[in-house]
Amino acid sequence: MINLQVYHFINSYKKGEIENLDKKINIIYRNYNKLIKESDIENIRDECKKTGKKFYLSNNPRIAKKLKLDGIYIPSFNNSLYLINKDNLDIIGSAHNLKQIRIKEKQGVRCIFLSPIFKNNKKVNYLGIYRFNNLSKLTDRKIIALGGINEINIKKLRFLKCNGYASITYLKNKKQIKLI
Repeated sequence: MINLQVYHFINSYKKGEIENLDKKINIIYRNYNKLIKESDIENIRDECKKTGKKFYLSNNPRIAKKLKLDGIYIPSFNNSLYLINKDNLDIIGSAHNLKQIRIKEKQGVRCIFLSPIFKNNKKVNYLGIYRFNNLSKLTDRKIIALGGINEINIKKLRFLKCNGYASITYLKNKKQIKLI
């Protein structure tokens, strides 16, 4: 079995949701529709620590540092280069094309979430296996597949040049992850 890094995106805190996930799954909190409540972030952090998961906060290094989180997630639309890592936070981020990959490299990300890999309801365009692999060869950063991952195409990950995958909906009801 391949040892892949696995990430799960959440946009709210629901007690018990995190502990139901396999302990190898990292959590990324991202909600761009409402203000961040530090109490929610603290609850997620505490539940992640209790269950041995890493916790990343999207687009807010100030709160991530203040609450001593594992790291930050920089979305593809954030092109700011002020995010030089002086805070010992693990920096991860997403990209959709080569230009965004280069920006993420300058931002100092450790791994890049390349998306969307598969067709899904949110995006008309998607990378597909060949374009994904070609883009992943153009960087020395670890690559995480994101977008459209479900029960059917999870098996296609073995054809990708990637170090893991991320999901928004696929992992919600999974207690154990059976990879490839």
